Amino acid sequence: MLSSHVYRTLEMQGQADFGRLGRHLPVQWIERALEATGVASVRRRRLPAEQVVWLVVALALYRHQSMGEVLDALDLALPHESRPSVSKSAITQARERVGRESLSWLFEHSARAWVGQDARTHAWKGLVLLAMDGTTLRTQDSPENRSHFGAQGYVNQKVASYPQVRAVSLTAIPTHLIADIAFGPYGTNEMRYAKTLLERIPERSVTVFDKGFFAAEILLSLTSGGEQRHFLIPAKSNTRWEILSGTGTDFTVRMRVSPQARKNNPTLPEAWQARAVVAVTSRGRRRILLTSLMDRRRFSAADIIACYNRRWEIETSYRELKQSMLGCALTLRSRLPQGVYQEIWGTLIAYNLVRLEMAKVALAARLQPTDLSFVRAFHIVQHEMMWAAHTTPGKLPGLLLRLRQQLQFAIVEKRRGRNCPRVVKALPKRYTVRYLKKEP
Repeated sequence: MLSSHVYRTLEMQGQADFGRLGRHLPVQWIERALEATGVASVRRRRLPAEQVVWLVVALALYRHQSMGEVLDALDLALPHESRPSVSKSAITQARERVGRESLSWLFEHSARAWVGQDARTHAWKGLVLLAMDGTTLRTQDSPENRSHFGAQGYVNQKVASYPQVRAVSLTAIPTHLIADIAFGPYGTNEMRYAKTLLERIPERSVTVFDKGFFAAEILLSLTSGGEQRHFLIPAKSNTRWEILSGTGTDFTVRMRVSPQARKNNPTLPEAWQARAVVAVTSRGRRRILLTSLMDRRRFSAADIIACYNRRWEIETSYRELKQSMLGCALTLRSRLPQGVYQEIWGTLIAYNLVRLEMAKVALAARLQPTDLSFVRAFHIVQHEMMWAAHTTPGKLPGLLLRLRQQLQFAIVEKRRGRNCPRVVKALPKRYTVRYLKKEP
């Protein structure tokens, strides 16, 4: 079994200089997650709870294979003489016994530890650089999922074909590690999910928001909830303020809190201040960035603009998660809400495991984690896990070392600049064109 091989090898080799997914996710964490949620296995089963946790994580790594195929390929089930294979119903029952709470606990604990491991190395001017944004996931169109999650509605009274999960995540920009996430029914507004994440944002950090999160309650709760917790967000086109000081491209503004916001939250002040920086995009579009980084000596206007430009890396993280890992699948696997939650937590753990391994390899190779190709690294991890599952513990250290050596060659090649300008191409004709012959 993959996990048992990994742990036995680590005990035999001591502090050997190689990394592996099982090393990043110790068995003690899994046991604590199961004990904390009261689902630890008591009786001897072919699929104990510890192995089921690994199965849920592995299902995200092998999206196009069934649960039985993943179970057999990674040899996660305990051996049995009379029953060499595990039935599909037994796998489903094992997942139901584990539930979603243990995976949720494991994600929160592991994400907190992994993001903080090399935080100083990837810090931006001494601050942890984070980004917050929202996304959606489609689920199986079952009555249970549609009743629990709901779906997007349209003006013509029609509803989306599949139920949808709405999520708001907090991502570490330098490593693309998902630091925290809140998700649930589609009908819940993104602002409510964002509020649940604010109190868990670490101190001495700067969080880059999309303009959809522009609200005094969100931004002021962030800055007042801890030491040196800053925000960076583009202003909306209808934002009004009073200029207090500064130049034409870098100034301090004062904005009033709307009466509606103060009614919903009486603790909000009547007005609040922020620093405004004018940025011009490559297309000549003017954008004003608002931030709580008021120290102009430490954070210049150019630094603020460059920092905001990195916000778009969270979109790359969503693409890696939804397209590369999930294989552009139309929906998630599970047909019940409990399984959907469990599947999402397992997918997030799997994504962070791959991203953490990439960050460790990049650190050893003196590269940035974003310099490595996620797709190639993901395929290498898939391949090596298959080999490691069926090899002897004595040969595993060599395979693990080869994994990191291969990941060092997964460097993204810089594309050459465009030699010709973009032009609008003519639409293809429905019928072939017939040319008249010229008379002699």
